[in-house]
Amino acid sequence: MHIPTFIEKKRDGHELTAEEIAEFIRGYTSGEVPDYQTAAWAMAVYFKGMTAAETGALTRAMMHSGNVLKHPAGSPPKVDKHSTGGIGDKVSLILAPLLACDELWVPMISGRGLGITGGTLDKLESIPGFRVGLSEEETHAQLARIGVAMIGQTANLCPADKKLYALRDVTATVPSIPLIVASIMSKKLAESLDRLVLDVKFGTGAFMQSRTDAETLAAALCATGRECGVKTEAILTPMSEPLGHTAGNALEVRESVETLQGRGPADLVKLTLDLAERVANVPRTQLAKWLNDGTAWRKWVQLVEAQGGRASDTERILEIHAAPLRHIFATPSAGTLTRMDAGLIGRACIALGAGRAKASDAIDFAVGISDIVKVGTPVEVGSPLLTIHARNKRGLAEARAFAEQAVEIAELHP
Repeated sequence: MHIPTFIEKKRDGHELTAEEIAEFIRGYTSGEVPDYQTAAWAMAVYFKGMTAAETGALTRAMMHSGNVLKHPAGSPPKVDKHSTGGIGDKVSLILAPLLACDELWVPMISGRGLGITGGTLDKLESIPGFRVGLSEEETHAQLARIGVAMIGQTANLCPADKKLYALRDVTATVPSIPLIVASIMSKKLAESLDRLVLDVKFGTGAFMQSRTDAETLAAALCATGRECGVKTEAILTPMSEPLGHTAGNALEVRESVETLQGRGPADLVKLTLDLAERVANVPRTQLAKWLNDGTAWRKWVQLVEAQGGRASDTERILEIHAAPLRHIFATPSAGTLTRMDAGLIGRACIALGAGRAKASDAIDFAVGISDIVKVGTPVEVGSPLLTIHARNKRGLAEARAFAEQAVEIAELHP
């Protein structure tokens, strides 16, 4: 294929064929097509977009650039969930074992955090001994045994996506709906799913700032999933305040454990059930029962211990990862909490070391923010609004500055 002609075709707004897209992705993955030509093509896509058929073809080409999970005939329905990322979003840690209680297989392949949003793998790796790098053989054996595996992307899974995303990141072509859709869906569809639910977030703590943009992305993701033969649904979730009461890796593991033991915050429980019922066999009432009666917790125990950790460590995770400095941030005035800005809380977590500004950054599992008060709560003078867990005074000072900007109180007037 003549690559300049291929780029020119998209630059001029014409539709590419599935065969052309597949050949281009094959060449880029193998190294025959250089980065500079791929960058030019990505910029053409950024400006000219792609049709649903083109996006589906790109997704399939990227999915088949490496290995695709192959499940045995007659195995239970395969289901998963993907979130576009948020602050305090620990839903996957609860949802995966919950769905496995339903005689479903949950081959959840997750990612690491980058930017202000946390990653599921980082949270799992705060559990001592927990292995996210299972082989395909280990993953299949674990699914057959307990119905759930939570793993990272292997070198052989969607290599085209890894390579293309790194290029998009340095060529200002990340915010392209077709490229976002193909990146997300190629990894999820490589799990060979039957059903997929998508949590598309919008607001200050999300990639998509407006509901309109989130609706556009959700529609494109669902269209591509269905075009590839997977029952796909999406829900839109506001991310104006953090989810639950914690943000930070070990802190979120602890809150997930509490939720699996029937003691989770209302907003986290609701979102988990909202997502679960879209792909489950049983009704919402049964899913809620499993969260409350210990069934989901017992599945979590099986999951953690199957992947090298100890469930008892997840209950005492804040002893294992204890930040040396803790600071209670209190309100200077009485009234009602009207804002707890998720984006600024995310930036506070980055300042503390709980997230990554770039992919090579190390993660501090102990730091973060807990006891986050929910918007609409009445507060008195001196009422705690959140607790900062810091490694050092500099991180604490930076996080406190973000917290001051994040909070607004509607004061009481006599």
